[in-house]
Amino acid sequence: MAVENRVAKKMLQGVWVNEDEDEPAFRVKGDTIYYPDSTSMPVYFQVVKDTLVLRGTNVVSYPIVKQVAHLFVFRNQVGDVITLQKTTDSAYLRFFQTKKVVVLNQQRLIKRDSIVMHADERYHYYVQVNPTSYKVVKSSFNDDGVEVENVYYDNIVHLGVFNGNRRLYSRDFRKQDFSLKVPEQALRQSVLSDIVYVKSDSEGLHFSASVCIPDSPSSYVVELIVDYQGRMKMQIA
Repeated sequence: MAVENRVAKKMLQGVWVNEDEDEPAFRVKGDTIYYPDSTSMPVYFQVVKDTLVLRGTNVVSYPIVKQVAHLFVFRNQVGDVITLQKTTDSAYLRFFQTKKVVVLNQQRLIKRDSIVMHADERYHYYVQVNPTSYKVVKSSFNDDGVEVENVYYDNIVHLGVFNGNRRLYSRDFRKQDFSLKVPEQALRQSVLSDIVYVKSDSEGLHFSASVCIPDSPSSYVVELIVDYQGRMKMQIA
């Protein structure tokens, strides 16, 4: 195991600001880096030889170009050189006041139902999006090109289908139920956003389940088909 550079770690303690913008980049306290953005989680770090290593969900390394008492220069993940200066201005501490990390996509209960017809039969479907306390951690990049982690809440979505008083189908869906249709890496950073009705035909009632990476255009749409005998199958839409 590589030996940690304790001297370099000690020099990093304090608040660092961007050289050009005079805005806080992060605060180092002990073994942890804190960001001024309240949506970004603090991260444990090490300095190993001439490399800054962040150990969050992913382990990310940044080569150190230069480090002295009040100057820290490193390369971000795309190779850009980032220059930071340590500040002694205590006013910057207000950006790092003790506070809970803001969890994006706040919990919201959604209910919807409707009647659809097929072959002169009435079918009633019911969907309820239930927010949970299950956290999904998504990695992104801040303005300095440093990987940070944001937290989101996942959902459990209930789908029910009835023919008159007869219940054809009822199930709570979690994102793990789509593991055979969504790549593992994408699923890990995704939330089950919603299930919506699409159409009814000879196959059954068609629904669209959205498994999305939050605040990103990346999403997977999985088609759920509930047939008139109450059997369900899923396929990529």
